[in-house]
Formats: sequence, C-alpha cells, structure tokens
Amino acid sequence: MKVLISGGGIAGNALAFWLSKLGHAVTVIERFPTLRATGLQVDLRGHGIEVMKRMGLEQSFRSKLAPEQGLQVVDSSGRRRAFFPRNKSRKGPQNFTTEYEIMRGDLCQLMYDETKSRVKYIFSKSIEGFEEKGSFVEVRFADGETDRFDLLVGADGQWSHTRRMMLGPDKPDTLFPLEGGKVYVAYFTIPRPIQEGEEYIATMYQATKKRGVLMRRHSPDKVQIYLGGTTASERLKNARRGDMKEEKDALAEVCQGAGWQVDEILKSMVDADDFYCERMGVVKMDSWSRSRITLVGDAGYCPSAKTGMGTTSAMVGAYILAGEIGRHCGGDNTKDNLASALEGYERKFRPFMDQVQKGILEDSGWDMMPTTEFGIAVLNYLMGLASFLKINLGNWILRENVKDWDLPDYKEMQS
Repeated sequence: MKVLISGGGIAGNALAFWLSKLGHAVTVIERFPTLRATGLQVDLRGHGIEVMKRMGLEQSFRSKLAPEQGLQVVDSSGRRRAFFPRNKSRKGPQNFTTEYEIMRGDLCQLMYDETKSRVKYIFSKSIEGFEEKGSFVEVRFADGETDRFDLLVGADGQWSHTRRMMLGPDKPDTLFPLEGGKVYVAYFTIPRPIQEGEEYIATMYQATKKRGVLMRRHSPDKVQIYLGGTTASERLKNARRGDMKEEKDALAEVCQGAGWQVDEILKSMVDADDFYCERMGVVKMDSWSRSRITLVGDAGYCPSAKTGMGTTSAMVGAYILAGEIGRHCGGDNTKDNLASALEGYERKFRPFMDQVQKGILEDSGWDMMPTTEFGIAVLNYLMGLASFLKINLGNWILRENVKDWDLPDYKEMQS
C-alpha cells in the first residue's frame, strides 16, 4: 500500500518502522524543517518495552539512556523528604524513574536512522485537506501539491490537525482538557553545571496553591524543568498557544514566590528557547478511524502525562496498527481488506487504552493536590513513609499495569 503518515514524532516514526518493514511504500511528512530531535525526557513501561525490543532497538536504546537514578521529594528548604530509586531489576513494574528513560529526541533519531533508507521523509510539509474517493484518499498539501494514498495516518499529536479534519467542521474536537482547562505544565531546559558530588536524580517540589516543579538532570551542563499546576489564571488561559513570551510571563505570575528554587528557575526561563507550555488534556474517541484515515499516538488517544503512558501507548498502538495491516492486507487483497485491518486495530488496542485512560477525566488527581503548607507537610510525610517502606508509588499512581491484556504476536513482522 501507499501510506502517508502526518507527523514525524515517536508515533509516526514507530509506525513507519513497522509498515516499511512489511514492504509498504511509506511517506512521512513533518511541518518542521528538520527532524524534531528535541524535547525532554520520556520513558517506556510494560508492553512498550517489549515493542522496542521486538524492533531490535534495545542495544541502541540502552546506549542513549538518560542517566537518572531515581526521584527525590524535597520541601521548601530543599531537604529530602522521600526517595524512590529506579527499578534496576529488569523485571516487574517500573517506578517513577524507569529502567528505560531516554530523551525524546534521541528516541526519534534512533527510529529515523533505522528507517530513513526505506521511508520517504519530507520536511516543511503539512496537510491542508483531503478527500476520500472510494479506492484512495486524495491529499492536498499546504504548498499546493496533491497526491493519492491508500491510507492516511494522523500522528500529529494531541492538537492533531488530521483528527479535526477527519471529524469534520460540524463535530466538536475530542480533546478534553483536565480540570476544565486549568492544568498547565511548561517544559524547558536551563543551564546548570553539575556540582561536585551531585547525582543524576530527579527532584520534585510541591508548593502551595497547587503549584509544583520537577527538575531532572540529563547532562552535566543543563537540567530539564517541568513547571506548572492548576490555576484559574485568565492571562494564562487567554495566552495564544505558542506565544512563548506571553506564556512565560503568565506562568511567572502564577508561580512567583512558590518557594524552593522556583524564583531562580523563573529567571532562567526567560532565556529558554525550547520552552513549551502544554494545556493538559485527554483525547478520547469512539473510533480512531474513518474509511481510509486513521490516527495513532496522542492524535487518537492521548492519555495525558499523568498516566506516564504517553510514549508507551504510542509505541504499542503503532505496533498493533501495523500488525493488523500486515495480517489483513498482505498478498493480492492489500487494499480491499484495509477496513478489516482498521477494525482489528480498534478491537485489539482499545481494551489497552480503556484501562490507561480510565477515570482520568473524572478524577485527574490534580484537584486532590494540597493547597496549604499544612497539606503539603502531610503529603511529604506520607511520601517519606512510602519511601521508607519501599512502596513502589509509581506502580500505584501511574497506569503501567494493564491487566488481562497481552501484546499480540504478528508473524508477518517477525525478523
């Protein structure tokens, strides 16, 4: 089949890997001028680890591992109140820090390097519209060109343009903001040379008014910052997505005076050129496909960062979509059985995503975060107790443990 994938991120590159391995003619378009080998730390959990191993990427993945050793919780004075180490056993559920931490850009680059000889990548290109015409879908690109494909896949993230076009102008989008659109997290890096004796440990600090920050060191020269919380700030709400200066200024108003190192972080944030402010949400759809158009990754089923399963969901979803295409669309009936393949994708993968996303919109957890100093002191005490008792809170809070679901085997994709 001739397949167009819109989006050259983790989901798009993973799908391109499998479909090209099956022998399909795959084109990946990306609106950015180059591969977006940027972004902060991501991880694999559970079935996502197995998919990566089936891709044959474990050795190269391990060569790019982020060196994070665990997560510590500190109070406003910087005193450690809890520590949760990385799971190094190569078995069982992961903790907050997994055995498979990697920078987003490194994972994208690994898959791109593996596929660039057999996949056509086109940068600075995006879709303006498409029209289904029975045996093919005709795609109109923003540069005025058109082309025909047997399958169009939207892998263009939480704010997917492909999804909105697939739904049509009369249907509301299926991106549902957490807490009524009041949950924001900004991601960026700041310069901070490593100090003598300092370890590669993530540090989490919870402030009053449902504000917080996570600092993660991935290099000797800089650290990653995840800054945000729940706020009714009208300025942040009205800031245009992507207006970096306005988003920074609005976030600084919300977080100023939060304690620990937050004010120092805000000063460094001014010069951060990799700043990105996310409005946290979940994408939930009755169907990920319509005729010859389908969605993969955050475009179809963004579970929100709260689950810890965004990257894993993208990798597993891409594997199953490709596997069902390989199972149903081989031989002479390639195009005719596409509908069966997309139905199989829904049938096999939806039970997985139903568990990952269960209750997130109804109870995101953000409304339960303490707002007072006393509440935070209680939270820190409980975290310390869990740390002392060696309770794997990551397994309790995150959504890695998908029950009664096995990763399918596809003989068509075995080496």
